[in-house]
Formats: sequence, structure tokens, C-alpha cells
Amino acid sequence: MSFTYDLAKFISFRDLAECERARAIKRGDITSHPNSDFKISVIDDISEFYGAFAADIVTRIKAALDENRDFVGIYPVGPMPQYAIATRMINNLRIPMHHVHTFNMDEYADQDGNTAPENWSGSFKKSMMENFFLKIDPDLRPPLEQIHFPTTANVNDYGAMIEDLGGADICYGGIGWCGHIAFWESDLGEEFGDDLEDYKQAGARVVELTPMTIMQNALHSFGGDWSWVPPKAATIGPAQIVGARDRSFWLDGYLGGGVSWQRFIARLCAHGRVNTLVPGSLLQTVPGTYTIWGPVADDVEIHMS
Repeated sequence: MSFTYDLAKFISFRDLAECERARAIKRGDITSHPNSDFKISVIDDISEFYGAFAADIVTRIKAALDENRDFVGIYPVGPMPQYAIATRMINNLRIPMHHVHTFNMDEYADQDGNTAPENWSGSFKKSMMENFFLKIDPDLRPPLEQIHFPTTANVNDYGAMIEDLGGADICYGGIGWCGHIAFWESDLGEEFGDDLEDYKQAGARVVELTPMTIMQNALHSFGGDWSWVPPKAATIGPAQIVGARDRSFWLDGYLGGGVSWQRFIARLCAHGRVNTLVPGSLLQTVPGTYTIWGPVADDVEIHMS
């Protein structure tokens, strides 16, 4: 029996037909894409997934070292397991990182746009420093002044800071429930309409988080407590993501028990119509990799039991 209805009002992308088309994509077809430079793959084993992520990080850093050039990378905070693996590889292989300049994608902010202090337990800077950079042996880690995070003070210049170093070699990331990349939220597309070229030039700013992002982050980082999630964030924009020389995105949004919040949005971003209301859809237009953990690639179905 059919049952038709409109989307909830807070959802930005409202093309039902396109949503249905993305939802219908089967696991066996998810890696096929008309843009051969946008490479989609599925890794079933979670240890292999994070191991591949870590190896990608370390390989790029080592290649730049061997070529005697600076390396500029844009990094997300979560998931974190790849950083622990990368740290062990760097320390065990004694790979110096003095040529490395890093830029984190985003940082939480309060209602007035003031970014979180690094000693707050939910700070992305605190997480990255404690779980990655400070675990690298002191004689190997990048100088602290080469490790950057967006703040209230620098967010308007953050894109220029990257460009002053010659641009990013790589932008790592994931896909948010609303389709965001970094914290560049879905509703920001309303500002640009259908003007994709203007949209691609939008840079770092402080943004209001969508209800979907608040709920997603409450689920995976704040014990399900949506009152604990800050309302805003400082974030890079599409200009920094598409402007990088390469992109490497990793999707691991699986909660266990057959439940994944990312199955549908993974498909909509990778195979749906490219548009400003689904930020992750921009990845289809530029070279890069899009690696999906097996359970996230499974078919999108209703589970009522």
C-alpha cells in the first residue's frame, strides 16, 4: 500500500524524486560513477578501513618528505582511530614531519560565534592535539606553529592562510547527516541558489549548525545529549575543499545492529544531483576518493523490528 507525504520542514534538499533515486541504489552499484576521477570503494573490515585511512595520511606525508617539499593537509577530527594508527606508523618508521602544515576543518562555537577554548572537553583542537599531534614523538612532530585550527580571530583569513602556503595538497573529510562537508551546512545553499560556481568560491566562516547536525553530533560525541552540542562552528568552505589538489573522504557512520545514519546520505552525495543544498555532492565534480565502510554501503531499507 502506498503512502505519500512531504519532507519535514527543516530539511534543506526537498527533491523527493532524487531522494528516491539515491535510496534505490544497491550496494553492488554504489562504486560505479560516471566521473572516473571520483573513485568510490567499499572496505568491509573496519580494521582494514582505518588502516587504509592511516596509510593514506602517512604515505602522502612521506612522499612530500622524499620530494623535499612542504606538505599542506586539511584534516577532520572524527573518526579518531586512523590517527592512532598513523601515529604508530610515524613513530615506528621515524618519519619527520617538520615539513608538514596542517589545517583542521572546523571548531565548535557558541551562539555569538566565539570558538571553544582548547581546554574544553569537546574542543576539536584538544581532541586532535591529545589524540594525534602530541602522541607523535617530539623530535618528529610538526612545529606547533604549523598546526592550525579555525578560530573566531582567524576564520575570515583561514582560506588565505592555506593559499599562502601554496594551497592544500589534500583535504580529508567525511559526510554529515545533512550532507555537510566540514561544518558547511546544507541550508547555506539557500544563499547561492543554483549558482554552483559562486558556491564553490565560498570560504571559511562561522555557521549555525542545522538540527540534523546537532542530533548527529549528540549521537556520536555527546552521549545523545543534544543540549550539550554547541549551536555554531567555525568551518572551512567549499573553496578550500574543491580547491585542494586532492580529496580523500571516509564514511564510517555505522552504529551497529544494522543501523547506519549514513547509508542514504552517502548515496545522495555520491550519486545524487550536484547542488548547493547537498554540500557533499560537490565531491562528484573533482578528483578524489570516497571510501565507505561495508555496513554503510548496505541497501537503504526500513527496519521496524
